[in-house]
Amino acid sequence: MDTVAIVGGGPGGYEAALVAAQLGAEVTVVDRDGLGGSAVLTDCVPSKTLIATSDLMTLVQGAAELGVRVGAGDEPLDAVSVDIPRVNARVKDLAEAQSEDIAKRLARERVRVVPAVGRLADPTTVIATDAAGDSERIEADVVLLSTGARPRIMDTAQPDGERILTWEQVYDLDELPERLTVVGSGVTGAEFASGYLALGCDVVLVSSRDRVLPGEDADAAKVLENVFTRRGMTVLSQSRMAAVERTGDGVRVTLTDGRTVDGSHCLLAVGSVPDTGTLGLEAAGVETDDRGFIQVDRVSRTTARGVYAAGDCTGVLMLASVAAMQGRIAMWHALGDAVRPLDLRQVAANVFTAPEIATVGCSQRAVDAGEIDAKSITLDLAGNARAKMQGVHDGFVKLFCRPGTGIIVGGVVVAPQASELIHPIAMAVAANLTVDQVANAFTVYPSMTGSIAEAARRLHRRP
Repeated sequence: MDTVAIVGGGPGGYEAALVAAQLGAEVTVVDRDGLGGSAVLTDCVPSKTLIATSDLMTLVQGAAELGVRVGAGDEPLDAVSVDIPRVNARVKDLAEAQSEDIAKRLARERVRVVPAVGRLADPTTVIATDAAGDSERIEADVVLLSTGARPRIMDTAQPDGERILTWEQVYDLDELPERLTVVGSGVTGAEFASGYLALGCDVVLVSSRDRVLPGEDADAAKVLENVFTRRGMTVLSQSRMAAVERTGDGVRVTLTDGRTVDGSHCLLAVGSVPDTGTLGLEAAGVETDDRGFIQVDRVSRTTARGVYAAGDCTGVLMLASVAAMQGRIAMWHALGDAVRPLDLRQVAANVFTAPEIATVGCSQRAVDAGEIDAKSITLDLAGNARAKMQGVHDGFVKLFCRPGTGIIVGGVVVAPQASELIHPIAMAVAANLTVDQVANAFTVYPSMTGSIAEAARRLHRRP
């Protein structure tokens, strides 16, 4: 029987454990922080639970347009507010429940879980050291490293867990920030800025680039930034943070050009660093890049024979879905099952702002740079009948296809629940469907997905 040792119980680790157990291996997971990792306990599950509340607030804020009166008096929202301690309690409860569900699933599959810190003694040996300092030596035929990443901390902006916060610390707040300064306009910064704006905060978003979400579709980012400013957010573009400090009951953010931004709280969203420093990588022959991320190939192999890695510690694409797939691929490959190498061109991703931004496949940037030959169409949701009924004014559907064959190679959706609407496009990309095949599939009328079919119809060209 093959033996597998997994260091880290996040999506990459626990999904790998389930596959390995299914394939008949004897599996041990060495986990330090709790099953589910940061994705379940401090990142994806908590943040999206918080955002679920903010999404409801966004709906309430549009209630008057649909003829719904909320509260009394002339102002439609004067009876609506957020109980942030209760929201945060729900966030923590759901995260803990999800972690417990994972533990029960692993137990059913006879996966052994060791609560300890794991490190490599060599490519086939993991040393697990528990909180009491006791160590266990675990020998394995296959080792998977899935230790994730943690928030990047800068010397000039030290979190204190009270007023200066990382995204892992916001769930301990006992009051809604009066004025929140969010430093960083990537996915994490944009999501929290959007969420707390809807919850009722005065939000200032500090962006070092010329627009929010510099890594996303430029058209989508423009829509989101327009929505942010229309709803009252202050967006400071091309503004780099130099330092953050406490000022009594508030926080001051100093920018590199000398300007200052005062607020009640500051959320730092300036990236992540891999959690690999104590893994004993060098002794085991596992190479990292200059930022500390473990180098892997498309089947999750590291530079050490028999050692694989998955998830944020590899820096491949920091999504829970990618971590999980890397972990599965690693076990399929290591244990001799059929395997397809990781294909990032098929990864669907979503930014959980209001509206959401979902993407899959090739990007507008790649098309503009000549990296891929594709034509595209963009349809504003303002012309969609269901969008009109629901009071949706912002958003669009964009499709990319090959000019000769019409095969769909990518898409962008900006809309409420774009994370759900991207799936038919992701299916088309994965299955190499043509625009005609998508256009000829029935959609419900009225529906948001009708815009996807309409975009496909407009890309049709007579042979």
